[in-house]
Amino acid sequence: MNSYEMLYILDNGLTDEKKEELVNKFNDVITKANGTIDTVDKWGTKKFAYDINYKSEGYYVLINFKANSDLPNELERIMKITDGVVRFIVLKK
Repeated sequence: MNSYEMLYILDNGLTDEKKEELVNKFNDVITKANGTIDTVDKWGTKKFAYDINYKSEGYYVLINFKANSDLPNELERIMKITDGVVRFIVLKK
């Protein structure tokens, strides 16, 4: 199992319940694929350096986890098709 770090930004216009629902959804994807979550850091709302899709701020979440090498591709696929995700990146540590 490899160590990974995933940072993603959610649309700040979402309700707090919807943000929490999306965070739990991505955590569940990791655990259902036999991955283990080390930490989940909710950074909260931060201002962007420049507007992204006409928005000036977003809700940042950082997850450190361990998983098999095929999980990052699946996470990226899910992030691309999920409404409310502004940007994301998955890095191998």
